[in-house]
Amino acid sequence: MDISLTTPALLFPTVSLLMLAYTNRFLTLASIIRDLHARYKTEEDQNLLGQITNLRYRVYLIRNMQIFGVLSLLFCVISMFALFQGWTTGGNWSFALALILMIVSMLISLRELVISVGALDLLLLDMEEHEKPD
Repeated sequence: MDISLTTPALLFPTVSLLMLAYTNRFLTLASIIRDLHARYKTEEDQNLLGQITNLRYRVYLIRNMQIFGVLSLLFCVISMFALFQGWTTGGNWSFALALILMIVSMLISLRELVISVGALDLLLLDMEEHEKPD
């Protein structure tokens, strides 16, 4: 199946929105990490150290999400260039690779989301235990 020059261009808005969401996640985590770091310097609570470890892992996941998202965009551009030059096979393969990279990026995003919800659930359970009547 041959694709036209406009087919890879359809991925541009998706990648842009995903990268914006990934960047917002990263900035939020960076702010939380800075706050926890400041609290740890004053309290030295081991619970905070565990939270910081969890957040470090999530930051690495977000970095990988962004890397695969950017690579997806890069291969979209390569695909468009190849199709523009009339290199249909190269354009098709580049676009297929761009789609695969986007899938990997979204799967990593899904993993980060599961970890995030798990961490919040632990905090909620801890709050619920403190509120239970004895």
